[in-house]
Amino acid sequence: MIRTLLWYLLLPIVLLSNEQVTDRPRIIAVTHVTVIDATGAAPKPDMTVVIVNERISQLSPSKQINIPDGAHVIDGREKFLIPGLWDMHAHISDKTYLSLLIANGVTGVRDMGGSPDEFQQLQRWRREIADRIRIGPRILMAGIHVDGPKQIGRPYSLNVGTGDEARRAVNTLKRSGADFIKVYSMLPRDAYLALAEEARQQGLLFAGHVPFQVSVVEASDVGQKSIEHLFGMFAACSVNESALRDQAIALINRDGFAAFVRAELQAQMRSLNSYDRKKATALFARLVKNGTWQVPTLVGWRNLSSPEDFQLPRGGKYLSSEKREAWEKQRTGLLSSLPTEYLKKPERLFDKQLELVGAMHRAGVGILAGTDTATLYVVPGFSLHEELTLLVKAGLSPMAALQAATRNPAQYLGKLEVFGTIEAGKIADMVLLEANPLENIGYTQRVAGVFVNGYFLSKADLRILLDEVESSVRHEKRFEQTP
Repeated sequence: MIRTLLWYLLLPIVLLSNEQVTDRPRIIAVTHVTVIDATGAAPKPDMTVVIVNERISQLSPSKQINIPDGAHVIDGREKFLIPGLWDMHAHISDKTYLSLLIANGVTGVRDMGGSPDEFQQLQRWRREIADRIRIGPRILMAGIHVDGPKQIGRPYSLNVGTGDEARRAVNTLKRSGADFIKVYSMLPRDAYLALAEEARQQGLLFAGHVPFQVSVVEASDVGQKSIEHLFGMFAACSVNESALRDQAIALINRDGFAAFVRAELQAQMRSLNSYDRKKATALFARLVKNGTWQVPTLVGWRNLSSPEDFQLPRGGKYLSSEKREAWEKQRTGLLSSLPTEYLKKPERLFDKQLELVGAMHRAGVGILAGTDTATLYVVPGFSLHEELTLLVKAGLSPMAALQAATRNPAQYLGKLEVFGTIEAGKIADMVLLEANPLENIGYTQRVAGVFVNGYFLSKADLRILLDEVESSVRHEKRFEQTP
């Protein structure tokens, strides 16, 4: 109660400083900049980009453009302009995450769901961002997860056990304002199939885990738009798929929701020696044909592969002590619950996860950059840059990794004509960088400025946002220590 009161006392200061750093001129011109438009084309040096009312109105070589009178001019010499980044798998449960995302050039997020209270507050933040009361990314939201019956399903989900319950859940979420449906691991097969049909009739995408009772092929065939965390993929590439899924289902039926990570890891580990290249090739072709995307969340898998010695990651100082303490408890719990076969050599599975992502990309399966913010040691904004680095390690080119966070999200959402690349007529959500990310994908971290929602935030402005978050964390610590 007291901590909440302290935050509301600080909130007017945060909003006041945001107003100070976000002058919103009607016309902005970025001159003499190298444009990396994310279409796949080579970088275009010495370009000028003119933005009028949030849209790119002109994009041409600098010598060919007359800058409109009254434009706010930003010198882009020795800098690189890319489309705004998207984190396509996030859980935004704290308002400070919005600032952390923007400070890292993340101008859009797909929130993958949470509790009813979190859904309501996220809807409120989205309205405030749209009304320019608050600075933050564009947000798509799943609302509340849909999972299996209460005795085995995820807490705080819409728990369904039958087809009729699944159809009602879809309609409930549509009325509540969800942009899409998030499915979870313990959905019974009949309920899942009914949900897929109802979502199609209601014009809603559905995405998420592949439930243990459903095969990846079935999920793709009935229209699941994206598969998160590679769930089900290793078993689907194994000659022992049926046995692996039966073993996972038995574990889930015995131990319920608490066992879902263990069940997936068990299936992945036991599939390593039964991987069938021919079966995998046919599966990837099926995913391409059906337009089923993958969101591997490699940064989360990397963190899970080193639970014994993982340290607080870059950006961790911007998170509350409550979040860091929750992470430590989660890490400790994982060490006692993960399969023994996994704990003996977790890096072996992570290497295979990287290989699988690379193989899918080469086969033409669409890859989306997502982090699972803010699960175990995944820091909002900061971790998206780590995800891009891991995608390159998996075999994607720097351009392909960049597209996984820019062009691909727009294509996935059917909005490629609106955003995702730097082209005339599109929304001008963009990131100004100090170095070329096509030479080193890690250079996406070198943010010099962010364009979002009609604003330009300079490097100094972004520093203010981060300082505000750090200050709120320090105030929290100091208050907690007061007798």
